[in-house]
Amino acid sequence: MSSTGADTAADFVTGGTGETRAPTPYFLGDVAGPLGRDELRRLDAWWRAANYLAVGQIYLKDNPLLREPLLAEHIKPRLLGHFGTVPGLNLVWVHANRQIRARGLNAVFVAGPGHGGPGPNACAWLEGTYSELYSHIPQDAEGMREFFTQFSFPGGVPSHCAPETPGSFHEGGELGYSLLHAYGAALDNPDLTVFCVVGDGEAETGPLATSWHANKFLNPARDGAVLPILALNQYKIANPTILARIPEPELLELMRGYGYDPHMVSGDDPAAVHQAMAATVDSCLDQIAAAQQAARTGGGARRPAWPMIVLRTPKGWTCPPVVDGQQVEGTYRAHQVPLPSARTNGTHLRVLEQWLRSYRPEELFDDAGRPVAELLDAVPTGERRMSANPVANGGALLRDLRLPDWRDYGVDVPSPGATMHEATRVLGSWLRDVTDLNRTNFLTFAPDELASNRLQDILEVTGRNWQAEIGEFDDRLDPTGRVIEVLSEHMCQGLLEGYLLTGRHGLFTCYEAFIHIVDAMFNQHAKWLEASSQVAWRRPVASLNYLLSSHVWRQDHNGFTHQDPGFLDVVLNKRPAVVRIYLPPDANTLLSTYDHCLRSRQYVNVVVAGKQPQQDWLSVDEAARHCTRGAGIWDWAGHNDETGTVPDVVLGCAGDIPTLETLAAASILRERLPDLRIRVVNVVDLMRLLPEDEHPHGLPDREFDTLFTRESPVIFAFHGYPWLIHRLTYRRTNHSSIHVRGYKEMGTTTTPFDMVMLNDLDRYHLVIDVIDRVATLGPRAAGLRQEMVDARLEARTWTREHGEDIPEVANWAWPS
Repeated sequence: MSSTGADTAADFVTGGTGETRAPTPYFLGDVAGPLGRDELRRLDAWWRAANYLAVGQIYLKDNPLLREPLLAEHIKPRLLGHFGTVPGLNLVWVHANRQIRARGLNAVFVAGPGHGGPGPNACAWLEGTYSELYSHIPQDAEGMREFFTQFSFPGGVPSHCAPETPGSFHEGGELGYSLLHAYGAALDNPDLTVFCVVGDGEAETGPLATSWHANKFLNPARDGAVLPILALNQYKIANPTILARIPEPELLELMRGYGYDPHMVSGDDPAAVHQAMAATVDSCLDQIAAAQQAARTGGGARRPAWPMIVLRTPKGWTCPPVVDGQQVEGTYRAHQVPLPSARTNGTHLRVLEQWLRSYRPEELFDDAGRPVAELLDAVPTGERRMSANPVANGGALLRDLRLPDWRDYGVDVPSPGATMHEATRVLGSWLRDVTDLNRTNFLTFAPDELASNRLQDILEVTGRNWQAEIGEFDDRLDPTGRVIEVLSEHMCQGLLEGYLLTGRHGLFTCYEAFIHIVDAMFNQHAKWLEASSQVAWRRPVASLNYLLSSHVWRQDHNGFTHQDPGFLDVVLNKRPAVVRIYLPPDANTLLSTYDHCLRSRQYVNVVVAGKQPQQDWLSVDEAARHCTRGAGIWDWAGHNDETGTVPDVVLGCAGDIPTLETLAAASILRERLPDLRIRVVNVVDLMRLLPEDEHPHGLPDREFDTLFTRESPVIFAFHGYPWLIHRLTYRRTNHSSIHVRGYKEMGTTTTPFDMVMLNDLDRYHLVIDVIDRVATLGPRAAGLRQEMVDARLEARTWTREHGEDIPEVANWAWPS
């Protein structure tokens, strides 16, 4: 870093592997800019204090204020953390605070660079929020010692921003989502400003590269603002970043191409960078205010070129410039721990002490270890502190949705199978009115699939959010629309997460096969929910609700690439406390299920439902009871058990097409084997199959045994991969008698029934399974078994000859 004054003898030492040099303490020179000398000194003091606290978190477990010479026993045995990006984060934070105080901003902070946790942690401690939320970490010397010790320490806090981090609603464990979370927070938050720092390594990820387009969905009349700051510190873990190595004009043109007005701040002299940053943030916020004012007074219908900042500073700015003869500051070697052997290497230990003292902590903390008055006076008050803003603890702001009674939208079902509906279209009529009743806190997200998934009724009361050009032949695009459709599952997921985590509600509808694109994003969000549930001051947020349609069994027209129900397997890897999976078999059960999901908190709800015309099985009242049970016997479909005898076979099913095929198989068995005692069990809530000690919805063993019996064979038709049912039921008494049919990775472009036949889920194969597994049938059912084999062959031959399903299947209905 640039500094004034010559190196002194204490600035470097030479070890066995080469020179190791400590940073030289700097003193601010006179640099022209908007900051007066006193204000510049106060901003820099805050920045030095935050940097000092960040270094302390990575290295120290004792002697936090260096009141005695630094010894090896003061150093943590395992040095974990990342310093490289922290000075840039702290710089943005202190300049955001300046604006909050000057303009009365309502602002939050998103730290995109991975493992930048020491920065926001330090700022929260300086602002006093940390001590308010964690009373065992007061704002004094002892609190500082505890604050340092807990970082990346067993039983402590992570190295990245996490639920434990005051003021954070962005999980820093995986890169790529910071800008989406920032824009999601700004939607429907008209007075909010989000300072979002985007790491230049993070900017190489697919989700972040697409995220720049989120500005096309920000309405300056009704939404808040995002100020992206691209932290161009030039290196990732071991390589330079692409954006740091392209010519600056090319970078700025790239940002202009995304629709931004880029501003450049660069340098390594603290005084110059402070002055440039102050002037640039002033200019950017003036632009934002002007755009919002124009839009809110009717004078600006066009999408503005939103400002953004490119901040180019050295990697590991202010750290030791040379370690063991190798350049560290300004290189990839500053990414994590610049002095990796400070506990065991005497040279590293001495340079670490000089590094910490270069921030001049004696000027920043008083004798008790509290920040000096000059630092405390620079802190915004109350909830204006970014570390204390309730927007970042969205559950504190969450308000219940106004939900119309779903029963009023149910379809009439005079008897099972007597009517047919597209389940998701029926749901869409209810969601239309949910949207209309909740115009400031409910959004629907879809990757260009709203109408394809039959939810187009929502567009009767709103349009598709669109801030770009609208053409003559476009369909219901509207700058005030409550639906965001963009052909990026990453964008839909990230925007919804940001919206939910800041206190609102929404849903994400997607083709089932392509929800896998956001597997990692789902993982991170589920982990956030798991961790935040353990943080006492975090309030529950609205659940993340998926509606997966165009599913595996009705993607026969699109083919093999569109056929994958495996997201359910991914979801079940998460802790039971936060995940739910629902497979409603018809329209009324889908309505009941989704009403429950939109009322829930702190979960990820996955609902899979078909969009094609399908027979209705349950009335509104029956659907309500069945969904409340989660799993239950459909007496009308099986043997009328008046004698209390145990069924010869249980036909289990979960999912709309498996339910259809199960019922068709049951009708064949009832007609051809009238003495066979059949029980049909439908499962809506997949978690009911788990034992009660593994999931809150799990059935006790006694209830499971009552439902599925302890000894009867169970033929289970499942929507997804068969082994998932075995995974859920492996501890049950009769697990060895459970035989599952499901998707076996057999798919192509074919007819709907041929698709289920390819995977042996069809009605004829289910009948064969019953004959093969019910010992009492034996040879007396051999004729029926052969008929079923022949029926499969006939159905396949018909399909190959006619290009459609055989009429007896296509026109089948439950016998009245």
